[in-house]
Amino acid sequence: MSKETTAVTPIRKDDFPGWYQSVLHVADLAEHAPVRGCMVIKPNGYAIWEVIQSILDKKFKLLGVKNAYFPLLIPLSFLEKEAEHIEGFAKESAVVTHTRLEKGSDGKLIPTSPLEEPLIIRPTSETIIGASFAKWIESYRDLPMKINQWCNVMRWEMRPRLFLRTSEFLWQEGHTAHASMEEAQKMSLDMLNLYADFAENYLAIPVVRGEKSEGERFPGAMNTYTFEAMMQDGKALQMGTAHFMGTNFSKASDIQFLSKDGVREYAHTTSWGVTTRMIGALVMVHGDDNGVILPPRVAPHQIVIIPFLLKEGDSSEIINRCYKIKEELESVEYFGRNLSVVVDDRDLRAGEKSWDAIKKGYPIRIEIGSREIKEGRVPLFLRTKEKKEALSIPKEELVSKISSVLDQIHSDLYAKALSYREENTVLVSEREEFEAIFRKEVGVGRFVVAPFKGDKSLEAKIQKDFGVTIRCIPHNLPPSCHSCLFTKQSNASQVIFAKSY
Repeated sequence: MSKETTAVTPIRKDDFPGWYQSVLHVADLAEHAPVRGCMVIKPNGYAIWEVIQSILDKKFKLLGVKNAYFPLLIPLSFLEKEAEHIEGFAKESAVVTHTRLEKGSDGKLIPTSPLEEPLIIRPTSETIIGASFAKWIESYRDLPMKINQWCNVMRWEMRPRLFLRTSEFLWQEGHTAHASMEEAQKMSLDMLNLYADFAENYLAIPVVRGEKSEGERFPGAMNTYTFEAMMQDGKALQMGTAHFMGTNFSKASDIQFLSKDGVREYAHTTSWGVTTRMIGALVMVHGDDNGVILPPRVAPHQIVIIPFLLKEGDSSEIINRCYKIKEELESVEYFGRNLSVVVDDRDLRAGEKSWDAIKKGYPIRIEIGSREIKEGRVPLFLRTKEKKEALSIPKEELVSKISSVLDQIHSDLYAKALSYREENTVLVSEREEFEAIFRKEVGVGRFVVAPFKGDKSLEAKIQKDFGVTIRCIPHNLPPSCHSCLFTKQSNASQVIFAKSY
């Protein structure tokens, strides 16, 4: 395999969207489903989701969150209880109106039994969970109530992209109810920080934590908190959100409790969630022109071992050594789970198996042949390095050193992504600079930090004129010393404008 050969066509710099689709294909992660806007998550892709799910589920439970499951179908009247909520999801809703099919005179199936009330395939479960909370919560002793569900949702998507925007996707949605506003706000921020820490410490993706602007806020929420990442084309991706609902949804669903003082009060609620979009994020942040690069802490398998059988008679000893190495490595605990190691003993040429491992993003590839056995060394080929830069480790040191090698892969991925974001983030204080970036430099992705003080109608106009949105009001930035670029009002917040997925 020459250095110029790549698995992915087109390459990133020529056609980033096309590159992304190609990476998903060569890594065998997902494909389009027969229903427009939906996807089939293949075993390689779903295995990543299972790891993400397992890690986050443990973290949720440490905060006292319990899992439950709620119906896929929601009565239309439930959504109508919260006006802003239904307005936000009306255009994305899939509606069930009939219960059975019969053959017509032409032999085609037609719906025949209309429902008394249309049912919505859940775009989110606030309303149905709110109805349950209203039944389950009676007094302050029942609070806080913290529930999560792992499920699918449906939001009819006009411009689908695998993992990023599909009509049906997998996610977790957490919902909590609290006695006080302060406790609910803290829960929202705790979840934001939990998610952001996961993105950085497991996915190796640097993120910006902040609050959504009025125009980008979740329908019906008092505050929406977000963590945003920059992809390799300079566009932003909202990785997940946490919402402080105040009493908006508790009033709509009648979630009341008897306080310690014997007064009936409305609970303060939150909701928060992340989706299979995280898989798309790690592909777009870390992938290269050879395929995907999986961060080791969420990789389903951290290591693949490839036997190099160059002549007859090699087979038994080499295969046995490969499985011995696998056994030793799988005894190592790494970030809460034992290492997962695969021996690729398929009936293929070793070079083909190495190339396959590169495309699928295994963090470490080990190649074992008669020479490696004779020398008593184990070569580690890191997915983040060129093949010629392989580490050669004495076999007796492998178990003790493997965790630090995986940590270095994680650190290298994070540092590279952070450097790219910093190189493509600019501070702007004049409208002319803003326009030069988003109007004149067509196709260039940047994070533009600029002063803003306006309402959602102004946000909508900026989006129409420049094709960008306010991604967030970062938590770590003070108010700007400059006036708003658009309204010239003082005391403007520093916000991040960007094109986004």
